[in-house]
Amino acid sequence: MNMAVVGMIAGMALGFAGYFGGFGAFLLVAALGAVGFVVGRFLEGDMEPGDFFRSRDDRRR
Repeated sequence: MNMAVVGMIAGMALGFAGYFGGFGAFLLVAALGAVGFVVGRFLEGDMEPGDFFRSRDDRRR
């Protein structure tokens, strides 16, 4: 799926959550979307668990 379409769907989901559920629902949907994004990157093999725990000096190498 095209990334623009994925972004549009995510924006629409956040819009519906904000409109019907208020700001708390908006934040919940945004947080769960971020978690889903990170899990998806792990499953695709684009990220490794160590990516979050390396220091900045290790990333430059």
